[in-house]
Amino acid sequence: MILPPATLGMLGGGQLGRFFVSAAHEMGYKVWVLDPDPHSPAGLIADRHLVAAYDDYVALDTLGSECAAVTTEFENVPADTLDYLTKFIPVHPAASAVAVCQNRIAEKTFLAEHGLPHGPFAVIRSEDDVRNANAGLFPAILKVARFGYDGKGQARVADRDAAVAAFQHFKGEPCVLEKMLALDYEVSVVLARDEAGTVRCFPTGENRHRNGILDVTIAPARASACLRDNAQEIAERIADKLGYIGTLGVEFFVCRGELVVNEMAPRPHNSGHHTIDACDVSQYEQQVRALCGLPLATPRQHSAAVMVNLLGELWYEDGKGHGVYREPDWSVVHAVPGLRLHLYGKHHARPGRKMGHFVVTGDDAEAVLERALGARAAIGIRDE
Repeated sequence: MILPPATLGMLGGGQLGRFFVSAAHEMGYKVWVLDPDPHSPAGLIADRHLVAAYDDYVALDTLGSECAAVTTEFENVPADTLDYLTKFIPVHPAASAVAVCQNRIAEKTFLAEHGLPHGPFAVIRSEDDVRNANAGLFPAILKVARFGYDGKGQARVADRDAAVAAFQHFKGEPCVLEKMLALDYEVSVVLARDEAGTVRCFPTGENRHRNGILDVTIAPARASACLRDNAQEIAERIADKLGYIGTLGVEFFVCRGELVVNEMAPRPHNSGHHTIDACDVSQYEQQVRALCGLPLATPRQHSAAVMVNLLGELWYEDGKGHGVYREPDWSVVHAVPGLRLHLYGKHHARPGRKMGHFVVTGDDAEAVLERALGARAAIGIRDE
């Protein structure tokens, strides 16, 4: 076990890292953050912020010599960086697991090889791959294999010609071509797994997206107990096959009542933010526990919860990212019973950027949802 007051390392300085720092501090640890952005949210509250690139080996040597263990808060940290740090200290999750989750080709191949439920897809590395793709895949979504998130690096394509054009737009980057599925709704599972293989799942959540970005999470999901349990079982199998240590998010499509894995996130997940307010242990505390070899807690959700993301366009007068730049009127959400507001301390808002979220909790799930959606409208979020 790594016990306080040890120093932990965090690769990445976004909001997920910020919540990790807070959880670790509450447990008595110190945290050093490595992130190239001098204004990174996690760096602002860390015990030390190394402002450096993820392949800066002088900074990595410092992290490796001063920290007892290292983790990450986003999947695009180079796997080589994680491999390098393992020469000095424990690194969780391992580079091998992150490498699968950070590349859609590797991810889809992993799902197929292990018999995990996934949608029809084709690997695209050339225009010929597009032209030779099975006609049954269309209409489809073409997604770049690396660095695509929150709807970025994706294009809906009706046929092969549209897919070729999109592939050219992506400058020939390797992609996956995924058949568009008829969705009932979407769910996700956040879990933690330790070095002994013990897994603890949070209750399955239900997700709504807007413009490719998570908008609302309802927890627990309004689905059958069988489906919620099945989602957890599949997520546990994924964590086991990856040899995963840490907190993991798994997103699912529900299609005609059946679960299909969409993607995995080798880190805490946006849809798990509510665990801070609605559970007796958060996904971030579980991340600390898994990293340090502490026994994982058994999560208990004590309140129904709805989480609403707050994106950068809210900081503009028209609510769409144009006009006068100003702070939203937070008094309208603070007036809502059972609501807790979390702002990430990012220095500039831009459309689509996650600036904060709020969570509404309570005993009555329907009343909680009604209050959350009312607060969402009151702060200026409009359905398009």
